[in-house]
Amino acid sequence: MDSDEGEKGQSTGEPVDGLKRELETEKHRNEELLTRLKYMQADLENYRKRMDKELAEARESSVRSLLTRLLVVQDEMDMAAKHSDGEEEGEVKEGVEMVRKKLWSALESAGVERIDCVGRPFDPALHEAVEKVQGNSHGEDVVVEEIRPGFMFKGRLLRPSMVKVELASKATKQAAKVSE
Repeated sequence: MDSDEGEKGQSTGEPVDGLKRELETEKHRNEELLTRLKYMQADLENYRKRMDKELAEARESSVRSLLTRLLVVQDEMDMAAKHSDGEEEGEVKEGVEMVRKKLWSALESAGVERIDCVGRPFDPALHEAVEKVQGNSHGEDVVVEEIRPGFMFKGRLLRPSMVKVELASKATKQAAKVSE
Protein backbone atom coordinates (compact mmCIF):
# COMPACT_ATOMS: atom_id res chain seq x y z
CA MET A 1 0.00 0.00 0.00
CA ASP A 2 2.80 2.33 0.77
CA SER A 3 4.23 1.81 -2.67
CA ASP A 4 0.88 2.69 -4.25
CA GLU A 5 0.66 5.90 -2.23
CA GLY A 6 4.25 6.80 -3.22
CA GLU A 7 3.48 6.25 -6.85
CA LYS A 8 0.31 8.32 -6.54
CA GLY A 9 2.26 11.13 -4.84
CA GLN A 10 4.85 11.11 -7.59
CA SER A 11 2.30 10.91 -10.33
CA THR A 12 0.30 13.83 -8.91
CA GLY A 13 3.54 15.81 -8.32
CA GLU A 14 4.60 15.67 -11.96
CA PRO A 15 1.42 17.23 -13.37
CA VAL A 16 1.54 19.92 -10.67
CA ASP A 17 5.17 20.72 -11.50
CA GLY A 18 4.28 20.84 -15.19
CA LEU A 19 1.36 23.15 -14.47
CA LYS A 20 3.60 25.39 -12.33
CA ARG A 21 6.15 25.63 -15.18
CA GLU A 22 3.38 26.34 -17.65
CA LEU A 23 1.95 29.00 -15.31
CA GLU A 24 5.38 30.66 -14.97
CA THR A 25 5.83 30.59 -18.76
CA GLU A 26 2.41 32.21 -19.25
CA LYS A 27 3.15 34.83 -16.54
CA HIS A 28 6.41 35.71 -18.28
CA ARG A 29 4.67 35.88 -21.67
CA ASN A 30 1.92 38.03 -20.15
CA GLU A 31 4.52 40.46 -18.73
CA GLU A 32 6.23 40.70 -22.13
CA LEU A 33 2.91 41.41 -23.86
CA LEU A 34 2.00 44.00 -21.24
CA THR A 35 5.37 45.72 -21.69
CA ARG A 36 4.93 45.74 -25.48
CA LEU A 37 1.42 47.17 -25.05
CA LYS A 38 2.76 49.97 -22.85
CA TYR A 39 5.42 50.84 -25.45
CA MET A 40 2.81 50.83 -28.20
CA GLN A 41 0.53 53.10 -26.17
CA ALA A 42 3.42 55.50 -25.55
CA ASP A 43 4.28 55.46 -29.27
CA LEU A 44 0.66 56.20 -30.15
CA GLU A 45 0.51 59.09 -27.66
CA ASN A 46 3.76 60.54 -29.03
CA TYR A 47 2.39 60.20 -32.57
CA ARG A 48 -0.80 62.05 -31.58
CA LYS A 49 1.19 64.86 -29.97
CA ARG A 50 3.46 65.15 -33.01
CA MET A 51 0.47 65.24 -35.37
CA ASP A 52 -1.27 67.89 -33.24
CA LYS A 53 1.88 70.01 -33.28
CA GLU A 54 2.35 69.61 -37.04
CA LEU A 55 -1.31 70.43 -37.65
CA ALA A 56 -1.06 73.57 -35.52
CA GLU A 57 2.10 74.62 -37.38
CA ALA A 58 0.40 74.03 -40.74
CA ARG A 59 -2.60 76.08 -39.62
CA GLU A 60 -0.41 78.94 -38.47
CA SER A 61 1.57 78.82 -41.70
CA SER A 62 -1.66 79.06 -43.71
CA VAL A 63 -2.86 81.97 -41.60
CA ARG A 64 0.51 83.75 -41.98
CA SER A 65 0.31 83.28 -45.75
CA LEU A 66 -3.21 84.70 -45.89
CA LEU A 67 -2.31 87.63 -43.64
CA THR A 68 0.70 88.45 -45.81
CA ARG A 69 -1.56 88.61 -48.87
CA LEU A 70 -4.10 90.73 -46.99
CA LEU A 71 -1.36 93.16 -45.99
CA VAL A 72 -0.78 93.85 -49.68
CA VAL A 73 -4.47 94.72 -49.99
CA GLN A 74 -4.14 96.93 -46.90
CA ASP A 75 -1.18 98.72 -48.52
CA GLU A 76 -3.22 99.33 -51.66
CA MET A 77 -6.15 100.63 -49.61
CA ASP A 78 -3.76 102.99 -47.78
CA MET A 79 -2.44 104.26 -51.12
CA ALA A 80 -5.98 104.69 -52.46
CA ALA A 81 -6.95 106.69 -49.36
CA LYS A 82 -3.79 108.78 -49.62
CA HIS A 83 -4.28 109.56 -53.31
CA SER A 84 -8.00 110.26 -52.96
CA ASP A 85 -7.28 113.21 -50.65
CA GLY A 86 -7.45 115.66 -53.56
CA GLU A 87 -10.61 114.22 -55.07
CA GLU A 88 -13.84 116.10 -54.79
CA GLU A 89 -16.02 112.99 -54.57
CA GLY A 90 -16.37 112.48 -50.84
CA GLU A 91 -18.34 109.26 -51.20
CA VAL A 92 -15.49 107.39 -52.93
CA LYS A 93 -12.97 108.63 -50.41
CA GLU A 94 -15.32 107.77 -47.56
CA GLY A 95 -15.92 104.28 -48.98
CA VAL A 96 -12.20 103.60 -49.39
CA GLU A 97 -11.58 104.79 -45.83
CA MET A 98 -14.34 102.54 -44.45
CA VAL A 99 -12.98 99.45 -46.23
CA ARG A 100 -9.44 100.30 -45.11
CA LYS A 101 -10.53 100.60 -41.46
CA LYS A 102 -12.55 97.36 -41.56
CA LEU A 103 -9.65 95.49 -43.13
CA TRP A 104 -7.24 96.79 -40.50
CA SER A 105 -9.73 95.88 -37.76
CA ALA A 106 -9.91 92.30 -39.12
CA LEU A 107 -6.12 92.06 -39.27
CA GLU A 108 -5.79 93.34 -35.70
CA SER A 109 -8.40 90.89 -34.41
CA ALA A 110 -6.40 88.06 -36.06
CA GLY A 111 -3.35 89.13 -34.02
CA VAL A 112 -1.46 91.34 -36.49
CA GLU A 113 0.47 94.20 -34.87
CA ARG A 114 2.10 97.12 -36.63
CA ILE A 115 5.79 97.67 -35.89
CA ASP A 116 6.50 101.15 -34.52
CA CYS A 117 9.78 102.24 -35.99
CA VAL A 118 10.12 106.01 -36.57
CA GLY A 119 12.49 107.53 -34.02
CA ARG A 120 13.66 104.13 -32.80
CA PRO A 121 17.07 102.49 -33.26
CA PHE A 122 17.47 100.59 -36.52
CA ASP A 123 17.01 96.85 -35.99
CA PRO A 124 17.87 94.67 -39.02
CA ALA A 125 15.66 91.91 -37.61
CA LEU A 126 12.61 94.20 -37.89
CA HIS A 127 13.57 96.80 -40.47
CA GLU A 128 14.70 96.76 -44.06
CA ALA A 129 16.79 99.84 -44.85
CA VAL A 130 15.89 101.11 -48.32
CA GLU A 131 17.58 104.48 -47.90
CA LYS A 132 20.41 105.73 -45.71
CA VAL A 133 21.35 109.31 -44.90
CA GLN A 134 24.35 110.50 -42.93
CA GLY A 135 23.40 112.16 -39.69
CA ASN A 136 25.03 114.03 -36.86
CA SER A 137 23.37 112.01 -34.12
CA HIS A 138 25.59 110.25 -31.65
CA GLY A 139 25.09 106.63 -30.77
CA GLU A 140 22.94 104.33 -32.86
CA ASP A 141 21.52 104.45 -36.36
CA VAL A 142 17.94 105.74 -36.13
CA VAL A 143 14.88 105.20 -38.31
CA VAL A 144 13.75 108.62 -39.58
CA GLU A 145 11.00 107.60 -42.01
CA GLU A 146 8.80 104.60 -42.65
CA ILE A 147 8.42 103.83 -46.35
CA ARG A 148 6.23 100.74 -45.90
CA PRO A 149 4.91 99.52 -42.55
CA GLY A 150 6.05 96.26 -41.04
CA PHE A 151 3.97 93.81 -39.05
CA MET A 152 4.27 91.13 -36.38
CA PHE A 153 1.99 88.12 -35.91
CA LYS A 154 1.98 86.22 -32.63
CA GLY A 155 5.38 87.62 -31.69
CA ARG A 156 6.98 86.65 -35.01
CA LEU A 157 7.91 88.93 -37.89
CA LEU A 158 5.29 88.84 -40.64
CA ARG A 159 6.81 91.55 -42.80
CA PRO A 160 9.73 93.90 -42.06
CA SER A 161 9.28 97.67 -42.16
CA MET A 162 10.91 99.37 -45.13
CA VAL A 163 12.64 102.39 -43.64
CA LYS A 164 14.91 105.36 -44.20
CA VAL A 165 17.78 105.29 -41.72
CA GLU A 166 19.87 108.13 -40.38
CA LEU A 167 23.36 106.77 -39.81
CA ALA A 168 25.13 107.76 -36.63
CA SER A 169 28.24 109.87 -36.93
CA LYS A 170 31.22 107.71 -37.90
CA ALA A 171 33.45 109.45 -35.40
CA THR A 172 31.08 108.47 -32.63
CA LYS A 173 31.00 104.84 -33.77
CA GLN A 174 34.80 104.70 -33.97
CA ALA A 175 35.11 106.18 -30.48
CA ALA A 176 32.65 103.59 -29.17
CA LYS A 177 34.69 100.77 -30.75
CA VAL A 178 37.92 102.10 -29.26
CA SER A 179 36.39 102.31 -25.78
CA GLU A 180 35.26 98.67 -25.98
